[in-house]
Amino acid sequence: MLKRLTRKEPERKGASLAELIALHGAGEPGVHLPAPGYTTNVVAYRCIRMIAEAAASVPLQVTERGATLSGGDLCRLIGQPNPDQTGTELLEEVYGYLQTHGNAYIERLDNGESTRALFLLHPDSVEETENGYRHRMKRGERTFRPDVTGRMPLLRLALWQPRGGKGHAPLKTAAEAIHLHNAAQAWNRQLLDNAARPSGALVHRGPDGAQHLTPEQFDRLRSELDQSFSGLRGAGRPLLLDGGLDWRPMGLTPAEMDFQNLRNAAARDIALAFGVPPMLLGIPGDNTYTNYREANLAFWRQTVLPLVRKVAGALSGWLDPARICSIEPDLSMLEALAPERSSRLDRIAHAEFLTDSEKRQALGFPTDPERGLQ
Repeated sequence: MLKRLTRKEPERKGASLAELIALHGAGEPGVHLPAPGYTTNVVAYRCIRMIAEAAASVPLQVTERGATLSGGDLCRLIGQPNPDQTGTELLEEVYGYLQTHGNAYIERLDNGESTRALFLLHPDSVEETENGYRHRMKRGERTFRPDVTGRMPLLRLALWQPRGGKGHAPLKTAAEAIHLHNAAQAWNRQLLDNAARPSGALVHRGPDGAQHLTPEQFDRLRSELDQSFSGLRGAGRPLLLDGGLDWRPMGLTPAEMDFQNLRNAAARDIALAFGVPPMLLGIPGDNTYTNYREANLAFWRQTVLPLVRKVAGALSGWLDPARICSIEPDLSMLEALAPERSSRLDRIAHAEFLTDSEKRQALGFPTDPERGLQ
């Protein structure tokens, strides 16, 4: 396997995509571990899914000198980057990796001067070297270095951090809040398993001069308590005490611990780390936005669209170094921004200081209505 990956063979101009994939080993799985916190916390999971799905739903378009292209290699790569994924599926993974790992790596598979396919590599399987990158796979490894023209066949996307190197993931910043949220949830579950009552102690009050419980009596009493008064089936059962036994609660009450408010506060901190308004997650106690529509618009403007523009700009410069074409997000038909577009249209339409031709030009229409109908 290593010999097949490292040997240099001339690429045939008419080679099929399947032959190129087999030659370069593109798309083979790497070595990785699941991101901690993503699968164990419902708030973090929902934040990551919301950001990845919303950002991937923004359509990308290829423009050349202001004109939108409908065909070409870049349009094909955006729509179908590889045989196993659509453009939306690949970008959804890119945005997800940026939230969980802070980095995303895209491999470009070339045939001569044209790019044939794009593949996504897991961030845990890629290591940065002195003059490139090393990709660790289940059956070997590959090395990525710049070609003779200086182009790197691997694109690295990263979220900024002050120390440099690999990017900093929002999931890592929210780790402490996730741990607190999970602890509060575990506490609530333990309360439910024990009839929502804190633990206590059985105190033995024997007659004067009586000895303490023997080891056999102590073990029998503990065994009966575990079997009859613990778990969901034993919750709420009355406890019959005899032989001078007395029950004394020892833990704080749920009201004193106030774990529900603590859990909501931790959930708000998790949402803050990802840039998701808590109102969109149904978390009580947050009155930053007056209604759901304002919160949703802030989520798109402050979190989703900056991430989309970052990825689109990186893809544009990487796939077309000559800067002849550019990849840009198409916001004209985005449903989430419809209220904002409607408000802008009303402001322009009711602007008395603008002529009809200036209004049409501000809205992107020809200044001459007759010419627009031709």
